[in-house]
Amino acid sequence: MNYQNNRVSDLQIAYIGGGSRGWAWTFMTDLSMEDSLGGTIRLYDIDREAARQNEIIGNHLSERPDAKGRWNYVTSQTLQEALAGADFVVISILPGTFDEMQTDVHLPERLGIYQSVGDTAGPGGIVRALRTIPMFVEIAAAIKACCPDAWVINYTNPMTLCVKTLYHVFPKIKAFGCCHEVFGTQKVLKGICQETFGLRDIDRRDIHVNVLGINHFTWFDQASYKGIDLFPVYRDFIERNFENGYDEPDKNWANSTFNCAHRVKFDLFNRFGLIAAAGDRHLAEFMPGDEYLKDPETVKDWKFGLTTVAWRKEDLKNRLEKSARLVKGEEEMELTPSGEEGILLIKALCGLDRVISNVNIPNTYLQIPNLPPTAVVETNAVFGRDSIKPLIAGELPEKVLSLVMPHVENHEYVLKAALECDRKLVYKAFLNDPLVRGRADDEEVKKLADDMISGTLIYLPEGWRR
Repeated sequence: MNYQNNRVSDLQIAYIGGGSRGWAWTFMTDLSMEDSLGGTIRLYDIDREAARQNEIIGNHLSERPDAKGRWNYVTSQTLQEALAGADFVVISILPGTFDEMQTDVHLPERLGIYQSVGDTAGPGGIVRALRTIPMFVEIAAAIKACCPDAWVINYTNPMTLCVKTLYHVFPKIKAFGCCHEVFGTQKVLKGICQETFGLRDIDRRDIHVNVLGINHFTWFDQASYKGIDLFPVYRDFIERNFENGYDEPDKNWANSTFNCAHRVKFDLFNRFGLIAAAGDRHLAEFMPGDEYLKDPETVKDWKFGLTTVAWRKEDLKNRLEKSARLVKGEEEMELTPSGEEGILLIKALCGLDRVISNVNIPNTYLQIPNLPPTAVVETNAVFGRDSIKPLIAGELPEKVLSLVMPHVENHEYVLKAALECDRKLVYKAFLNDPLVRGRADDEEVKKLADDMISGTLIYLPEGWRR
C-alpha cells in the first residue's frame, strides 16, 4: 500500500456479492465520503449483470465533484480474478434466492413456529446455513490461494457460521464479521440519556459499552456516558415506560417491517439484568418459542413485526428499479453517512486510525471465558495497523449463559452437518433450538427439517440427495 499525507491511494478491495444492491451501495457511498482512502474495487457476483451495473454506479459516484474518495470499480469474471492480490475482501452475498428464504421463514409456521427474521437462529437460520456454508468453503479456499494476507470482512448471515466456516477452512485467515445491531442499542441508550438529562446531539460512539455474546444475541453488562452509569437510568426508564416501550425519533414499529418498540429488550433486562443489544426481531428468535414468538398476536403485543419474504421480494423489486435509474443517470445516490463502521475499520487496519468496535471472531483468546474457544463470539476489539486485538469481555452470567449455550452447540452441529451432509445432525440442531423445542413432537420436527432441506436442495451439495 502506498501511504502519502496520511492517505492510502492504491488499496485493492475485492467485493464478493452485492448483487442485491443494499450493502454494496452502503459501502460505495461511505467510501465516496472518505478522503483518506482510494484505489480499485473489484466486483464479483454470480449475477454478472448485477456486478456490471454496480460498476457503472460506483464509477459515477466516484467521479462526482462532491465525492472525496476516488475509486475505480471493475467487474471481475471469476472469484479468483477478483481476489488476486487483494488487500481487503468484503463478503456480502445472498445465499440462494428469496424463493428458498420463503421456505426457510414460512414453512415452520405449519407447526406453529414463527420467525421474525429467519436468517440466523431457528429452523430458517439452520437451513440457510446449510446452503451458505458450502459457498463460504469455496470462498475461504480461494482467499487462501489468491490473497492469504488480506483482511476479510463478512456481512453475510448467518454471521457466526459464516465466520466459523472461514476459519475452519483456512485457520490463518484474517477474517471478522461486522454487524450494526449493537449500534442500534447504543442509539436507544443515547435517546434515553438525552430524554432523562435534557441533553441534545449525543454521539452514539460516546455511549461506551462492554459487548458480550454471539451475533444477534449480544448483551451489555456495562454502559456509560461521560461517567454516568446508564444501567440505573435504563432501569428507571423501563419502570416508567415498559408497556409503551421506547419510540425512536422518525420510526414507528407499527408501520415498519424492521422497527420495534424495544419491549423485548426491556423484558429481558427485567428478567436477566443485562441490556440485550440487538433488534427485538433478532432477540426473540433466540428465546423459547412460547414466549415472544408464540403467535402473530403475541408478536404484536410485544410491538415488533414478522418480516415476511413477500415484503423482501417487493423491496428487492424496488431496489432493482432504483438500480436501473442510477445506471441511466435518472437518479443520484444520496451522499449521507450510513452509520456503519466498515470504512473506519479499514482505515484503522491501514494504520490511519485506531478504533474500538464490536466484532465477530473466534473466542481464541477466551474473550468470554465461559464459552468454548471454538465458539465465534461478538465482543469489542481494538483495530490498529494490520491488527485486531480482542478485548476480554468477561463471563456471561449463568442465566444468560444458559440461553446462549444451545445456540453455540447448534453452531457446531450445523457446521459439521453442512460439511458432511448429515441429516441426523440437522435433526439434532432443530430439536435443540429453543424456538422449536416443545412446539411439536420429534417426528413432526424431523419431517419439517426434511421438507425444508428439499426446498433448498438446488443449492446443496450432491450428498444431500442420498
